[in-house]
Amino acid sequence: MSTIKNHVQLIGNVGQEPVITNLESGKKVARFSLATNEHYKNANGEKQTETTWHTIVTWGKSAEIIEKYAGKGKELGISGKLKSRSYEAEDGTTRYVTEIVADEILLLGIKPN
Repeated sequence: MSTIKNHVQLIGNVGQEPVITNLESGKKVARFSLATNEHYKNANGEKQTETTWHTIVTWGKSAEIIEKYAGKGKELGISGKLKSRSYEAEDGTTRYVTEIVADEILLLGIKPN
């Protein structure tokens, strides 16, 4: 039962080209947005789509896979955990961020041109 604590699985599309950072240690980190869509019918029976945006971070081999194969629009399946952090912005305010740290990436569909 402990394996389902803080576990996230999503299937969605990459929102913009991933940002790849090469660290001094030689390790890579990839950051990108992932859009997931929920479809439903409203009270009038009209089809509606609600899009939710998620910030994804992945390290090492998974980051290399993202760099090579996952461009804007690419459909991905990801598995990972939620991570929250805070930082001080340039204006001195504290900002809070929740990201999904992905440890598994599944390439779906075909890569757009």
